[in-house]
Amino acid sequence: MIAEIGHFALVLALCVAVVQAVIPLVGAKRGMGSWMAVAGPASALQFLLIAIAFGALTNAYVTSDFSVMNVAQNSHTDKPMLYKVAGVWSNHEGSLLLWITILALFGYAVTLFGRNLPPGLKSRALAVQAMISVGFLLFILLTSNPFARLEPPPVNGNGLNPMLQDPGLAFHPPFLYLGYVGFSMAFSFAIAALLEGRVDAAWARWVRPWTLAAWVFLTCGIVLGSWWAYYTLGWGGWWYWDPVENASFMPWLAGTALLHSTVVVEKRDALKSWTILLAIVAFGFSLLGTFLVRSGVLTSVHAFATDPARGVFILMLLVLAVGGSFILYAMRAPAMKMGGLFAPVSREGALLLNNVLMATGAATVLLGTLYPLIADALNLGKVSVGPPFFNAVFLPLMAPMVMVMAVAPMMAWKRGDLAGVLDRLKFVAAAALAAGVLVWFLQGGSAGPWWTGAGFALATWLSLGTLIDLAERIRLFQAPAEALGRAIRLPRSAWGMVLAHFGVAVFIVGLTASAAWTTEHIQSQKLGETVMVGGFGVTLKSVEDVPGPNYTASRATFDISRDGESVGVMQPEKRTYRMPPRPTTTAAIRSGMTGDLYVVIGDADPKGGYVTRLYFNPCIPWLWAGGALLVIGGLVSLADRRHRVGAPARAAERRVAA
Repeated sequence: MIAEIGHFALVLALCVAVVQAVIPLVGAKRGMGSWMAVAGPASALQFLLIAIAFGALTNAYVTSDFSVMNVAQNSHTDKPMLYKVAGVWSNHEGSLLLWITILALFGYAVTLFGRNLPPGLKSRALAVQAMISVGFLLFILLTSNPFARLEPPPVNGNGLNPMLQDPGLAFHPPFLYLGYVGFSMAFSFAIAALLEGRVDAAWARWVRPWTLAAWVFLTCGIVLGSWWAYYTLGWGGWWYWDPVENASFMPWLAGTALLHSTVVVEKRDALKSWTILLAIVAFGFSLLGTFLVRSGVLTSVHAFATDPARGVFILMLLVLAVGGSFILYAMRAPAMKMGGLFAPVSREGALLLNNVLMATGAATVLLGTLYPLIADALNLGKVSVGPPFFNAVFLPLMAPMVMVMAVAPMMAWKRGDLAGVLDRLKFVAAAALAAGVLVWFLQGGSAGPWWTGAGFALATWLSLGTLIDLAERIRLFQAPAEALGRAIRLPRSAWGMVLAHFGVAVFIVGLTASAAWTTEHIQSQKLGETVMVGGFGVTLKSVEDVPGPNYTASRATFDISRDGESVGVMQPEKRTYRMPPRPTTTAAIRSGMTGDLYVVIGDADPKGGYVTRLYFNPCIPWLWAGGALLVIGGLVSLADRRHRVGAPARAAERRVAA
C-alpha cells in the first residue's frame, strides 16, 4: 500500500508541476500578481509530494519489501542498514527519484529564501524549474517506475553490487546530484532573465549563491568519488578520465567559470550574455551526464541502465532543454545592453581569460569523451581516448589559468596595471622558479619527468601569490598592528577565495608528485617474505578467513618496517559477497604527509604465495586536502552576509519610479 501511495504522489506531483510551469509564467507575462503568486505554494506542494514518494521507496528498502521489483533487484536482507538506505539511489529508478527530489528541493528553497526576489523573476524561474520537473516526472512515470510490483515476491532479493557497498558510495551520489541538479537553479534564473529581457547586478547577486551552493556540492561529490575509487578499486589511482568521471568534471568546469563571471556581472555589469550562456552550458553538461549513465551507450561501474528506450527519452529531454535554451538565447541575448566596458588588462579581463580557458578545457574533455561514442555509432571503428590524450591536451590549458589565478585578484577593475602587479609578485616568481629548479635537481634532473619542476613551480606561484594578495588586503606589511582587525572584518567571500585558490595549489602538489613518482611492485609474495617499496619494508605475516555481515574475507596481515624498525601493521582484504556472489578488493592504506603506502592482497598462487600489489603514492593526502580546502572555501563564501541579504537595487528602482 505504501508503494502505491508513493506512485500516486508522483502522479500528483506531475499535475502540480504542470500548473507551476504554466500559470506563473502566464501571470508574469500579463503582470497578474495573483497568478505569479501560485509559483510559491505550488513548489512547496510539489516538493512535499515528491518527498512522500522518496520516503515510500526508502521505506520499501528499509523493510526489505521484495514485492517491489526495484527492491528485489537491488537489496537483500543481509545488507547492513546503511547500504539498505544507500540502495535507494544505487540503481536507475531510485537515483532518478533522488534527482527529482533534489530538483523539487531547490525550487522549494527559492520559495523559502527568495522572498526579496522580484515577483516576475521569481515566478519565471520557478516556472522554468517546474518545466524541468515535468520532463523528469514523465520520464520516471513512463519508463522507470520505481514502485512496480513483482508477483509473486521472492523470498529474498538479488543484493547490491558489492562495489557500491561502501560508505564513500553511500554519500558520494547524493552530493554529486546536489551539484548536478543545483545548476538547474542557475539555469532557471538564466532562462527567466532571457524571458524578462533583463540581466543586471541585482540578478547576478541573486543567482550567485545558488551557483555557489551547487559548485560546493559538486566539488564534494567529485572528491568523495575519487577517494572511493582510490581506496576501493585496488589499482592505486584516483582518476582515470572515465567517461562518467568526465561527465561530472565538465559541469564543474563550466560551473567554476559561471561562478567567476557572475562576479563580473555583479561588480561591473559586464559579461551578461556570456554569463547566461555559461548557466545554460553548465546545466546542459549535467543533463549530458544523466544521458551517458542512463542510455546504455557506456559500460561502466557508474552506468545505471542499458535500455535504449530510456536513452531516447532522456536524449529528447536533453535536446528540448538545451536546444530550446540556445534558441531563446540566440533570440534574446543580442538585445541585452553591453554593460560596463573594461580594458583587456584588468580584473575583468583576467577573469574572462580564465573563463575562456576553463570553457576550452571543458570542450576538450567533451570531445575526448564523445568522440569514441560517435565513431562507434558511425562505424568508423573502435577508438580509445584515454589518459594520454587528456593529460597532453587538457593539462597544458590549465597551466596559464593557474598563473592568472595569482594575478587576477590583485588587478584593478576596469583598467589594471599588469606591470605593477608583476613587480609586487617578483619575489613570488623567484620563489616559484627556485622551487621548480630544486625539485628538478632532487629527482635527478632528466632522470625524472621534466614537468615535475613546472608543477611545483605553479603550486608555489599560486600559493604565495594568494598569500601576498591576502597580506595586501589586510595591510600586513604596512600596518601590522591593525592587520588582525582588518582580517576579521574582511568579507567572508574574500576568505573563501583565498582558501579555494590555496586549495588548488595544494591539489597541484599532490597531482604532480603522485603522477611523477608513484612506485609499484606486483609480485607473488610468500609468508615471511619482505618487499621494499617507498623506503618501507612490507612483510606478509599471515592470511586468514574472517566473516563479514554479508561476505567472507581473506584478510592479510602485513608488518611494516622502516630502517629496520616496525612502524605498524596493515590488513587489506579480498572479500567475496554472498548476494550477489562477487569478489571485491579493500586496500590497506598508511597515510602520511609525504605520501601513502598502499597494500592490496590478491589470490593465492599454486606455489604457496599470494599475489600482492604494493604502491607508494607520494603526496596523495595533498589531493584530498586541496579538495577539502575548495569545499571549505566555497562554504565560507556562501556564508557571506551579502549572499543572505540579497540585492535591494531593483526594489529601490521601483520606489523611485513610483
